[in-house]
This record gives sequence, structure tokens and C-alpha cells, in this order.
Amino acid sequence: MKSFYSSSPVVVTTKELNSGSSLPTTTRARVAVYEAPMAAPRVEEVEPVSAGEYIEALSSRVYELARSQGGVIPYTVVREVAENLIHASFAEPVVSVLDGGNTIRFADQGPGIPDKHKAVLPGFTTATGPMKQYIRGVGSGLPIVRDFLSITGGELVIEDNLGCGAVVTISGKGSRHTSAVTADQTRELAYAPPLQSETRLAADQLFPCHRPGLSNRQQQVLALVMESGSAGPSLVSRELGVGISTAYRDLASLEELGLISADGGKRALTEAGMAYLDDLIAGS
Repeated sequence: MKSFYSSSPVVVTTKELNSGSSLPTTTRARVAVYEAPMAAPRVEEVEPVSAGEYIEALSSRVYELARSQGGVIPYTVVREVAENLIHASFAEPVVSVLDGGNTIRFADQGPGIPDKHKAVLPGFTTATGPMKQYIRGVGSGLPIVRDFLSITGGELVIEDNLGCGAVVTISGKGSRHTSAVTADQTRELAYAPPLQSETRLAADQLFPCHRPGLSNRQQQVLALVMESGSAGPSLVSRELGVGISTAYRDLASLEELGLISADGGKRALTEAGMAYLDDLIAGS
């Protein structure tokens, strides 16, 4: 990570970008964090290394900056949108962290997204062979983001950038465009990218036979527990519009499956619960 005033970026030609297996980037990505109204943002830069390292570095840093501001958007959602920059050949990416970390805007100067409706439907993709070395390339990224945000009360917006390129904005539940989440609820977010010093168990290790089958409402409850850090029947009832008894039964079922654990009067995600959501969001 470099400061705003750093040496000139490495320039790679379009021919080099479209050929070869490394798929290098052309410029540094700039990340702008808006911390106060009517104040200039704090700006950081991510170096243009190989595509895989670049996506990982950008996703992790944006997530860390958003979370440090109190954001509730999960790492997996941030990464899905960051991976989408590969379709723009990483042309001049700018990421803005707004609304206390609860709105993240990804802008580029690539070819843009002409058909925004199809872009959020599974199966529509412009991924080429070299791109598929680093992303799934099956048209599932933005649909996953849209579905997760719709479940948790967030929003996905795709717009044209000025001149050329696309702007993809993701807003969590705590953004000014959606209902508020208190600081206490966001303080202990259970969703985080794996650190180099720790190993996160994969879903197939925690569920060797099969992933537990959950109803749509139970998935919403699990996502709410993740988003809030912990949740009890009252919060589930209020946020999902169900009765207290229904909320209690859903929480008890998730606890029996080992996806959440009791912490006083509230429940928090377990390692298995985090792996389940990782697996669910990734569409595996």
C-alpha cells in the first residue's frame, strides 16, 4: 500500500494486457475514504501487481477501511465487486468508501456495462480465457452481490461513469439509503477476510457430508446475525417482520445445527456459520 504521493505507476500496453497469463494491471487503484462531510477524502493506493494479488490486496484493504469506519458489508461481497474490475482490464479503478463504511463505490474507465439488467442475471459474462485464471468467469459475481444485499436490506446500483466505464455501488443496511444499524451491533462483525497468520476452515471441512438445508427465512436470520455481530429474538422479529416465537424457533434451529452459538441472551456466528455463509455467497 502506497501513500497518495508516490512514484509513477507502471504502464503496461493493451497488447501486453490481453496476452500472457499474468494479466498485469495498468495503473494503481486509488481508494478514497470520506470520513467527514465537506472534507477532502483520505486517499490510499494499491500497487499494480499480478491480477490475483491485486484483487486480493484491493478487496482486503477496502474491506478493512470500510469496517474501520463502522461498515457492515461482508468481505465476500466486496471481493465479488473487486473481481468485476477485471472486465475493465483494471483501467483507472477508483474505490470510494462513504456513509461510515456502509456504502462502497467502485468506478473504472473500462468499456462499461451496456446491459445493466443482464449484468445482474446469472450466466451473462464477458470473461475471456485469461480472465478465467483469476475469476470464475460464469456470470455469477454481481448476481451473488445483488441477492445477498437484497436479503440483508442493502442495495446494488450500476451506473455509467463519466466519459466511459462503469460505477458499481454497494450499500449495506447501515447506509443513509437504507435503515440504520447501531454502533453496538456493528462493533463485533464476525465476517472478515482470512489473515495470513490464521487458517479459515472451508465449508467442505465443516460439512463433510452435505451443507445443512435452510429455508429462505433461516438464511435471512443467519445473515442478520452476521451483519449485527449478535442477535436475539427481538431483533430478528423486528428486522424480518416475524413473530417472537417464530424468531426464537429459527434461532434455536440454527443453534442446533451448530451455525450460531448462545452468548448470553443473544446468538453469534460460529466458525461453521461463517463457512456456511461463505459457501452460500460463493454459490458453491
